[in-house]
Amino acid sequence: MADAQWSPGPRAWAAAEWLPALDVIEPPRQRRLTVLVRLLLLIPHFIVLFLLYIAAVPTAIAGWFAALFLGRLPEPVFRFLAGYLGYQVRVGASSMLLVDRCPPFALDPPPDYPVRIEVRPTALNRLAVLFRLILMIPAAVVQSLAMSGWWAVSIVWWLITLILGRMPRPLFEATAAVLRYEMRFGAYAMMLTPAYPKGFFGDDDLSVPQRRTRTATRPLVMSDAGKGLLILCLVLGVATAITTSTTTTWSNEPTGSM
Repeated sequence: MADAQWSPGPRAWAAAEWLPALDVIEPPRQRRLTVLVRLLLLIPHFIVLFLLYIAAVPTAIAGWFAALFLGRLPEPVFRFLAGYLGYQVRVGASSMLLVDRCPPFALDPPPDYPVRIEVRPTALNRLAVLFRLILMIPAAVVQSLAMSGWWAVSIVWWLITLILGRMPRPLFEATAAVLRYEMRFGAYAMMLTPAYPKGFFGDDDLSVPQRRTRTATRPLVMSDAGKGLLILCLVLGVATAITTSTTTTWSNEPTGSM
């Protein structure tokens, strides 16, 4: 299953509302030592991601102009942005303790790596491309609140995983849902898909046919506990945003003169 599939011709544009998919192979156990120093191990990847981001921004801008005229992303642009998004998701999955392996330094991972995304080149609506920055604001708010809420109590998730040597299933579901929504938002923002980010609270088990490849996150069937953790992430995200805004307002207030 590749991060990006390119098949020029009419069949490549058949599934206009197909949602980008996240596939994660859930580890039964995690090594406590790698959990303990996970963020330290990922520092080189954060540096590479920053450098790739510098290249991805002008590429996405060029892709926006191309999509506005062509109604699709050119193949080289699609491949690079899909590769960048996949690498970003693999680093995110490792930092959020969804897997026990550090990602490879590659836009296209080896076949046995437990985290993959699937994006498909699809025809784009030029009007939606034109107003993409405006259209993606609601999804950006949800994505930002969920991610900031997750990281606000990440020390708790880290301690639970460190003590148990694994991530409890409800926490795995909620974490995967946050990461998947961020991936779908990124794919929409970079015009890798015309499909607006959906499925924040998981999928129906019937959304993937039995004969198709199924993983721990495809479909992402959420338990009540997992959905409760997602709501908690959103509430904490709102609280973090309010606290940050209040702190910024107070710090910007002029001090009285003596």
